[in-house]
Amino acid sequence: MRAIGYSAFGAAADVLALHDIGVPEPAAGEVRVKLVYSGVNPSDAKARSGTRPGVLRPPFDLVVPHSDGSGVIDAVGAGVAPARIGERVWIWNGQWQRAFGSAAESICLPSAQAVALPDGVSFEAGAALGIPGLTAAHAVFGGGNISGQTLLISGGAGAVGHNAVQLAKWGGATVIATASPRAFERVKAAGADHVLDYRADDLAAQIMAITEGKGIDRAVEPEFGANAGLLAEVMRANGTIAAYGSQLDMSPTLPFGPFLFKAITIDIVLIYILDPAPRAAAIDKLHAALSACALHPAIHEIMPLEDAAKAHERVMSAGRNGAVLLEI
Repeated sequence: MRAIGYSAFGAAADVLALHDIGVPEPAAGEVRVKLVYSGVNPSDAKARSGTRPGVLRPPFDLVVPHSDGSGVIDAVGAGVAPARIGERVWIWNGQWQRAFGSAAESICLPSAQAVALPDGVSFEAGAALGIPGLTAAHAVFGGGNISGQTLLISGGAGAVGHNAVQLAKWGGATVIATASPRAFERVKAAGADHVLDYRADDLAAQIMAITEGKGIDRAVEPEFGANAGLLAEVMRANGTIAAYGSQLDMSPTLPFGPFLFKAITIDIVLIYILDPAPRAAAIDKLHAALSACALHPAIHEIMPLEDAAKAHERVMSAGRNGAVLLEI
């Protein structure tokens, strides 16, 4: 079968290549998914580039990248109900701690990691549910019911942020999002009640004015280090920051005094290692929102499998409006 893979770290165009590998057979407890789309995420590009501290070489002789995807189950291993064959599914953690991910014609993985797509949900949307969808759902709902709360969603135009805005609005929250001015209308269309320029000098004052001085109940944050000072100002007492990234400052210095005297909770979100119960809850929220037509995962571009290198470059470029998919 056709698969994209790499055997060394480096630039996408230099190390990603099309391979012909054997069709995998599902082991006990596994299913095989004939893939329709593979979802490309920034984490896939970072892993391929070799920029993670202390990691000098790929963990396997050949790595087929990507954690997300969608397709149809066409075989099952021992212990899995044969009735699953023919089921439309989306997958999560396809390549997490494994050699072969979703940038291929087929993938075998534990049955629980192939989730039945709700009726009417497209394969395209399904391929965008893994990392960006689950991260958004857990960041928004990981603390429970948000109805009546005020949520701050930084980076509301990003793949996770755009999903989070839709989910938070559907969940009954007042949504304040930040974005660049060129993305304001798109973020408003996703459901944000207020969209603010993330570069504004008076951003904290604007947020506090909108909340009438009460502050933010829950923040969904992709750049925790860079925004720690702002969050210290705008969070209410006993508020929660759900942080899923801090690329601009990986060793942040926190204003501990304001954090302490507001008893702010910092909830670090890493969707790959989420425990089964909160993962199931996040999946339920995604499916409920999809079924209610309240969530529409944005797709920026779909490319053929052979253009995987271009897809890796695109997913790391500025101004992207949604997921990047490979069509298998």
